[in-house]
Amino acid sequence: MTKTVLITGTSSGIGKAAVLEFAKQGWNVAATMRSPEKETTFKNLPNVRLYALDVTDNDSIQKALASAKNDFGNLDVVVNNAGYGLDGVFEAMSDDDIIKQFDTNVFGLMRVTREAIKIMREQGGGKIVQIASMGGRLAFPLYSIYHASKWAVEGFTESLHYELSPFNIQLKLIEPGLIQTEFTGTSRHFVKPAKDDAYDGYLAKFEKAANDAMKNAENPEKVARTIVKASNDDRSKMRYPVGSPAPMLLFIKRLVPDAWFFKMVRMSYKI
Repeated sequence: MTKTVLITGTSSGIGKAAVLEFAKQGWNVAATMRSPEKETTFKNLPNVRLYALDVTDNDSIQKALASAKNDFGNLDVVVNNAGYGLDGVFEAMSDDDIIKQFDTNVFGLMRVTREAIKIMREQGGGKIVQIASMGGRLAFPLYSIYHASKWAVEGFTESLHYELSPFNIQLKLIEPGLIQTEFTGTSRHFVKPAKDDAYDGYLAKFEKAANDAMKNAENPEKVARTIVKASNDDRSKMRYPVGSPAPMLLFIKRLVPDAWFFKMVRMSYKI
């Protein structure tokens, strides 16, 4: 029987690459996004169907998952990919900035996960793949709220896997490093003080270091292949770091004292 995967946030980046990779591997793919009428890449793929889904709208989540299950007969894997990056000076961030980041990256992921559980428990099992980040287990300057959202995803998923194990529902965490996506483009929300230049020197160092690092970013197809790998992996393995420098940095973080790691980060940003 052909397996079916539902993926959120498929209009660009990792989500779009994942749709194409799963389709190439012969899966049925429910590609979801807020405005599916704008999508043209997937329309000629026979095993891909588009669904409207906004992770901040519970009704749209329920309708999309129910429709996909009805159309394909089963949901073997759900990939929580939708998200965006908030960075900048925490002092300048409003409550609305912070709430919006969590509503998408955390609460949206939780809403989709909850609906997936209901379907998978009834059908006897499945896999839920969360797109986290290497930034869910370590942190860099000026990403405090983004990191908080990804650390929340890591903790939520690790705890949840215990209660879902009796129902044959596995949880997987994909932890990308530097990837060529809209994370630093249109999906980026950068905040700095409007009338205070106290952080300007710090921000200049940060931007230079970040731009230099992104020159080594890898393509989203590499992450997509890891998502497919995790979706086919029946082992108890939970975490899949992928893309430089995620595997290396996460390994170093486990080995060295915090003070050493913090010094290494400060040196890389020259702060």
